[in-house]
Amino acid sequence: MRLRALLENDTLGLRLLGGEGELDRTVRGVMTTDLRDPSRYLSGGELVLTGLAWRREPEDSERFVRILAAAGVAGLAAGEAELGAVPEDLVLACGRHRLPLFSVVEDVAFATITEHVVRQVSGERAGDLAAVVDRHRRLMTSGPAGGGPEVALDLLRSDLDLTAWVLSPTGRRIAGPTAAGAAAEPPAAVRAQLAGEHLAARRDGRRGPHRMTAADGMTYSLFPIHSGDTDDEVRQTVLSDWLLVVGADADEWPEERLDLLYGVTQLIAVERDRRNASRTVRRRLAQEVLELVQTGAPPAEIAARLRVAAPVLLPGLGTAPHWQVVVAKVEWGVSAAAEHGPEGGVRDGAAREGFRRDGGAVLGARVAQSLLEEILVDPAAPGPELSDRIAVAHTGDEAVALVPLPALTDGPPEGGMAHAAEGLQADALLAAVQEPLSRGLDGDGRLTLGVSAAVHSADGLRGALEEARHARRVAAARPGRVCAAGHQELASHVLLLPFVPDDVRRAFTARLLDPLREYDRRHRAELIPTLEAFLDCDGSWTRCASRLHLHVNTLRYRIGRIEQLTGRELSRLEDKLDFFLALRMS
Repeated sequence: MRLRALLENDTLGLRLLGGEGELDRTVRGVMTTDLRDPSRYLSGGELVLTGLAWRREPEDSERFVRILAAAGVAGLAAGEAELGAVPEDLVLACGRHRLPLFSVVEDVAFATITEHVVRQVSGERAGDLAAVVDRHRRLMTSGPAGGGPEVALDLLRSDLDLTAWVLSPTGRRIAGPTAAGAAAEPPAAVRAQLAGEHLAARRDGRRGPHRMTAADGMTYSLFPIHSGDTDDEVRQTVLSDWLLVVGADADEWPEERLDLLYGVTQLIAVERDRRNASRTVRRRLAQEVLELVQTGAPPAEIAARLRVAAPVLLPGLGTAPHWQVVVAKVEWGVSAAAEHGPEGGVRDGAAREGFRRDGGAVLGARVAQSLLEEILVDPAAPGPELSDRIAVAHTGDEAVALVPLPALTDGPPEGGMAHAAEGLQADALLAAVQEPLSRGLDGDGRLTLGVSAAVHSADGLRGALEEARHARRVAAARPGRVCAAGHQELASHVLLLPFVPDDVRRAFTARLLDPLREYDRRHRAELIPTLEAFLDCDGSWTRCASRLHLHVNTLRYRIGRIEQLTGRELSRLEDKLDFFLALRMS
């Protein structure tokens, strides 16, 4: 049972004082204590009832709550009979340790709460225990090692009538049930929404499973799939975990059923680590080619290495006639990776500073490598091995992908890959991943990508690498958590913007746009949107008025107000250009 169910039962006399976001915790038992240190009697998941006799001074609250939080209790309920209102120092201590705190009204006995919890927990265990033990046995004997994640998902479908899917951090479908009659998988937009919620919950440190009602009106339960590779810190970051999406509400599930689902995630984690290990050869080939390109090796030597790499990356297609380079960088702000170790424990100040100085850039590059491998997967290709052919290396603080492009064709592109003449497009790369990755990076960092033009020989790889790096710097100059830029943009004015010092950019945009923003704030005049539309319509009064659904005279009034506030004239080319650049840099 969940804490929420106890709070909703009026006969128990519980009043919530803190921890509203933790009410989905499962209650496995109940314990009444007034010991100063009850840790030896706690096994985790209990609702602890206390009359506060252990509290002699305010400092006692912090110590008591710290002990309960370390033991993994579900919540604390304090009686009001001894001290009246629950002390504020206890409320603050529970808030610091994210421990739900309840008060118990004086006329409700602890025995009433104890009896209710014991009756509920015992009934749930008796109803599911035998069946769960059998399912555990079947899963362990026929899990993913013998047939991929689909085996476990089919067992969930047949035995528990639960339809579940495995998704990547970006919402890409990795596996689903093959059994007949399974519910249709969530559409792409919903999968992106679920992945975003998963990343946000992981970033905030919320305990799974995470419940969510998605845009399709369905309620899903999300179980993180943690990597079994505990020695690899990059596999432990917020942005790397797969997730198990169950098409059901796990709010009132008994503990045994939750344990079964967590067992399924462990089985799938083994498969995930196996697939990650299969990328080792591709990564090594990419690293070798990248080192040759960066050190200025002769084109013949680079071409020879590419001939070795092409059959691995494009099985059955021979040597790739064209290559493209994608560069990615994860830039940490107050990074969750710097604040927390692999197991989620908070680093001390010295360790945190050491991470930022010595390991932050390296981890950022490896996280970017993992994300590029995910972003560049072709979801239309048949099977995980054929859809995972991109070689990604990392150097310094960035990741670099060598993308092989098949030969030009007259018909439509196969497997979702564009014609070699066009190659990958920056905007298309982010179309499906921007929402979930933005939520996963929120408050922690940014992901920026740069995409080069396609090159037809090893001679062009050095230039393609520099082109992709420069495009990435253009993307970094834009607002947003996840941004990309392509080689097409390097031939325009945006080529210069990343090199303008930040203080110059701020002064330039403030001088032109701040008077308009202040006027809009006070009068809701929409001068900024009007200016953007006017420039986008090349100064055409009729087209702009039509786009904004305004009378031409109203548009002329707004443009006149813009000129009056800024001292510029929008009939002059140089003033139009200044406004255009200011809007781009804002």
